[in-house]
Amino acid sequence: MELSRFRGEFHSCLTARSDALFELAHAVLGGAGPVKSPAELSLAGEHRRGHGGLYAALTQGRIDTDRMRRALAAVPLPRAADCRLVLAVDVTCRLRPDAHTSPERIRCHTYGRAKDQHIPVPGWPYSIICALEPGRSSWTAPPDARRLAPGDDTAPVTARQLRDLVERLITAGQRQTGDPDILVIADAGYDAPRLAFLLKDLPVQVLARMRSDRVLRRPAPPRELRTRGRPPRHGGESVFGQPDTWGTPDTRTVTDTRLYGTATARPWDRLHLKLTHRSSWAAADGTLPIIEETVIRLDIDHLPSGATPKPVWPWWSGTDADAADTNRLWQAYLRHFDIEHTFRLFKQTLGWTCPKIRTPRRPTTGPGWSSPPPPKCDWPGHWRPTGAVPGKGGPFPRTD
Repeated sequence: MELSRFRGEFHSCLTARSDALFELAHAVLGGAGPVKSPAELSLAGEHRRGHGGLYAALTQGRIDTDRMRRALAAVPLPRAADCRLVLAVDVTCRLRPDAHTSPERIRCHTYGRAKDQHIPVPGWPYSIICALEPGRSSWTAPPDARRLAPGDDTAPVTARQLRDLVERLITAGQRQTGDPDILVIADAGYDAPRLAFLLKDLPVQVLARMRSDRVLRRPAPPRELRTRGRPPRHGGESVFGQPDTWGTPDTRTVTDTRLYGTATARPWDRLHLKLTHRSSWAAADGTLPIIEETVIRLDIDHLPSGATPKPVWPWWSGTDADAADTNRLWQAYLRHFDIEHTFRLFKQTLGWTCPKIRTPRRPTTGPGWSSPPPPKCDWPGHWRPTGAVPGKGGPFPRTD
């Protein structure tokens, strides 16, 4: 019933060449293997038109993106054990290094294309939000995707994208009054304090990894009597690279894991960054805020690959984390890497990057081959594309 309703709503979102685009989506999701080229999709049983109709749909088809986003927000999303929505946000790129005349390309940082090298390659970056599933499944439900334009600041653009999505989820009844706050997980490339500050009026908590070279400050000490001068706004330093500056953690948890051995987590409460009028805070007026948060250091025994493990520093926008919160947070952060499996599904199985389009605004001014295919793995229930690569509960085996 839910799948039938979504299929009808998806067809209503197609405002031009609707039948051809609908059959194209069926061919993408129902194929027997990875999508290699658009022409091969015209031979699929789900696509009843010729290859000319397929290319006409890609060239002249249109999608009502606002209605599509509202339809995806109404689809039941996976939740954590405490009935909390957990959203992961990250950027993936559609690389176009040879398209010298294509507009709005940005130099995208790529990893793993050469040993110990991060090579910038021209392309179109997309900010994608996925709802994470609990348990040992690596499937995700991506309810929103937007392309980043040249000159966009990642923090405000991501905050605007998250705000719009959260408001749609609340309107669709995905979050009710009294439900736990939505947890948003990001990696170290995001300015987590800025993101939390921009979303402070929403029922949202931010969890993000911090670089291992950061310096945080403790709360300012109480002001002594008869002390002259301006009262201090910041306390002593806590340098990630200097253990003697950390102080005593508020708690300590030890967990035995299958892949990493013993995982030890230690949180420090109410630390904050000393903000300056630079980077994403350059345009801020007046005195910059003090954003108190909880920082966790996660240490593990070993990695499955045999490499030397490095400590991870998750940053949480909440405070007063107890032992249960500490375990929930670091385990939730590890689930963030499920979004990488989703990117692989888009590119290697659903053929997102197969067509070499000239401009990101074509062919459909919205979800299509210029951004992840509209249905993706968002179909309700436990439906999965038949061409997906099998894994333990998901398209690919989990790595954590």
